[in-house]
Amino acid sequence: MRIFLAGASGVIGQRIVPLLVQAGHVVGGMTRSESKTALLKELGAEPIVCDVFDRDALVRTVKEFRPDVVLNELTDLPDDLADIAHHTPLNARIRTEGNQNLIEAARQSGSPKLLAQTVAWQLPAGPDADAVAELEKSVLAEGGVVLSYGQFYGPGTYNPENVPAEPRVSLDRAAELTVKALDAPAGVVLITD
Repeated sequence: MRIFLAGASGVIGQRIVPLLVQAGHVVGGMTRSESKTALLKELGAEPIVCDVFDRDALVRTVKEFRPDVVLNELTDLPDDLADIAHHTPLNARIRTEGNQNLIEAARQSGSPKLLAQTVAWQLPAGPDADAVAELEKSVLAEGGVVLSYGQFYGPGTYNPENVPAEPRVSLDRAAELTVKALDAPAGVVLITD
């Protein structure tokens, strides 16, 4: 299959790309950072530099790639967990506006299967929780698959050495289960240990 992976250079995206390539898929790895194209090539993806918030460019880019699947692994989180509160509006925007732009791009490119990342735990009431609910509702309305991840742990995560409280999932297991979810029917897929 041809898989358009938004967020390919992120923590989970970097684990997913090689698994998709090993399975014989062609991966268009989207990043908004030109500096990450070499990494994506090294992982086996065709690097695609595009900003999810530039709807017209995104629609054009997705149409040109002609995907069978659009996989949304986008987040806007800080490197340091202590800064996460400051990123709440940014992460909420990527889950709402960014996700809607990907949905529109998918529609205009023939409505490939849509899968999108969300969280498997209850967020406190507020912009983040509202954004997660909106993302889930919009993906399900498209007949897509919501990937409901537990808290990541392992190298490159906020929990590199410690195992967090449940729901949780090791980064490698999360990547493996994501690839398996490509065949899942519309609905919510829980991705936890």
